[in-house]
Amino acid sequence: MAALLMACSLSACGSDHDLPAQPAVTGFVGEVVADEPQAALVARDVLAQGGNAADAAAALGLALSVTLPSRASLGSGGACLAWRPGDAQGQAFVFLPRAGQADAKSDRPAAVPMLARGLYLMQLRYGSVDFADIILPARNLATDGVPVGGLLASDLVAVQAPLLADEKTRAIFSNGSGSVLAANDLMVQPRLAGALERMRIAGVGDLYTGALAQSFTQATQAAGGGLTTADMRGSLASAEQPLTVRSDGLDISFLPPPADGGLGTAASYLSMDAHGHAGVRGEAVVSGWRARQTGKGAAVSVADAQALLDNGHMPSGSALPSLPASTSFVVTDRTGETVSCGLTMNNLFGTGRVAGATGIVLGASPVRRPLPLLTAAIAHQGTSFRAAATASGQNVAADTAAIALRSAVAGQRPIVTQGVGRANFVSCPAGLPGDSGKCFGWTDPRGSGLAVSSSHTK
Repeated sequence: MAALLMACSLSACGSDHDLPAQPAVTGFVGEVVADEPQAALVARDVLAQGGNAADAAAALGLALSVTLPSRASLGSGGACLAWRPGDAQGQAFVFLPRAGQADAKSDRPAAVPMLARGLYLMQLRYGSVDFADIILPARNLATDGVPVGGLLASDLVAVQAPLLADEKTRAIFSNGSGSVLAANDLMVQPRLAGALERMRIAGVGDLYTGALAQSFTQATQAAGGGLTTADMRGSLASAEQPLTVRSDGLDISFLPPPADGGLGTAASYLSMDAHGHAGVRGEAVVSGWRARQTGKGAAVSVADAQALLDNGHMPSGSALPSLPASTSFVVTDRTGETVSCGLTMNNLFGTGRVAGATGIVLGASPVRRPLPLLTAAIAHQGTSFRAAATASGQNVAADTAAIALRSAVAGQRPIVTQGVGRANFVSCPAGLPGDSGKCFGWTDPRGSGLAVSSSHTK
C-alpha cells in the first residue's frame, strides 16, 4: 500500500489538472471568502468552470487539507451549513472530530478523520459534479507544491519545536536548515497527494473501509494515535436540521448541536441592539448548554436547543476553558446556493504527528480537549439569499460570527476590533438570484484571508 501511494504521489496517477469541461459560465459566478487564499482560489475556479456552491465548498475544504494542515488536514473534522433557493431552512452537515475506542491506551490519541466523509455527504446532497473531480485540485496542489501562506506560517512558528522533533512532520514542515517553513516557502506533500489520488480512484469510502483505511490505521497506531479499522468504519457524518430563527423579516439558519457554536452565535445575534452590541455572550450560552448535556452522552437534542431559542431562556455558564483553533469559509454561487463551514484539528496540527505513508496530519481526539465553537449562519428572504457568516477565534468565535452576520445582513463592513476573532461573510443586500452587482465578500483584514467576487467570461 505504501508503495502504491508513493507511486501515485510521484506521478500524480494522471495528467488532468482541472475539472472536466463544463458548460461555459459567463458574468457573475459567485462569492468566496476563506482564511486561506490559495484554497479560496480553488473554489473560485470551480465556480468559473460551472460548479455550484457545494462543489466549490467541497473543493475548498479539501484544498485546505493541503494548504492549511494546521487547522484542516484530512485528519480534521467540522460542520457545514448548506442552503439553496427553494429550501425552507437548508441542511446542516455535522462531521466533528471523533474519539477512537482505544483513546485511554494511546500515547497521543488521534481523532477519526471526518473531513472527507463530511464534505462528501454535503456535496452529494447539494453538489452537481462527480466527487472524484472535486478531489483533483487538492491532489494537484499536494503534488506540485504550494507556497506557505501567512496563517500557516504563523501556526508553524507557534508549534515549531514539537514539529521539528518528529521525523515525519519535520519532513513536511522543515526547510532543511533546522527551521520550519516560512511564508512563501514551497511545501510539497507527495504522500498526501498519493492518498488523495487513491480516494479519487477508489472513492472516499476507501479511507474508511478499504485498503487506504488499513494503511492509515496502521500508520496511526505507529504514531501513537490508537485508531482502529472499527473506528473508521463506524464514524459517519450526519445531516441534521439547523437551528432557525426569524428576525427582521429574514429566516436565518445556524449550525445545530453538537456543533454548539451555532447556538452561541444565534443567542448573541438575537440579543444585539441596533448598534451591534450583544446583551448575551455566545461563549456563556454554550458553556451553560454544555453543562446541561453532562451525562447525556450522545443524546444531544437539536429540538431542546431550538426550544431555548424559541422561548428566549438562554442557559448561561462561566467562561469555557481555552478552546482549539479552527478555520472557516463561505461560498455562494450565482443562483444563491450557499455553503458556510467551520473546520478544526482540535489543536494546532492536531497531535503533531503524521500517519506515515498517507501524509495525513492527525487531528487530536476530543476526549482530552474541549470541542471548538464552530459557527455558520445563512440568512434568506423567501427564495432569495441575503447573507452568510462564519468565524474562527477560539472562545470568541460565536460572538464574532454574530457581529459579522449582523453586518452582512445590513450590507455593511463591520468595525474591526482588537479581538482575536476572525470573521468571513458574504452579503447580497439586493438578494440572489437578483442584483449580483451589490454582492460582496468580507474577511477580517487583520488576517491572511481572501474574499473573491468571481466573474468569468468566454
